[in-house]
Amino acid sequence: MKHLIFALGNPGEQYNFTRHNFGFLALDFFARTHSLAFTPSKKFSASIAEYNDTLLVKPSSYYNLTGIPLSAIINFYKIPLENVLVVCDDFALPFGQLRYRSSGSAGGSNGLKSIIEHLKTDEFPRLRLGTDSPMRATLGDTAFVLAKFTPEEKAQLPDILTEINQKITDFIS
Repeated sequence: MKHLIFALGNPGEQYNFTRHNFGFLALDFFARTHSLAFTPSKKFSASIAEYNDTLLVKPSSYYNLTGIPLSAIINFYKIPLENVLVVCDDFALPFGQLRYRSSGSAGGSNGLKSIIEHLKTDEFPRLRLGTDSPMRATLGDTAFVLAKFTPEEKAQLPDILTEINQKITDFIS
């Protein structure tokens, strides 16, 4: 395998269309647009789809433990860290804003903290998907990331997901 696209999220239907599962939503959209299907892998505690020489991965561990399956997949396939793209939500960014970085801190994300801990480096690319809204001030951070997108936000998702698709395609190229 040449590339790995690894999305952060939580397993289970109850987390669909929540802010913390924006990464899963993005990978599901990419898979649908390329007629791909995810297959569960007990070995890696994840669901995996293949696209040319790229693995698309949604871990079945919870968000805060994502470093475990990512580390296992990277080590098994010997994928260089510069070819790994972590896709995650970020409530420090306005809803719909995307931010690509080739490395950096966890920035408060427990999922990224887990990945940095298990990879023993923060030198890997990540695509942060903005989820912030005024609702966060009233809900608090934990309830906010587990909250569903509003109807207004859902209406914007097709355009945002199309932009994310292009970012993933550019990264793979």
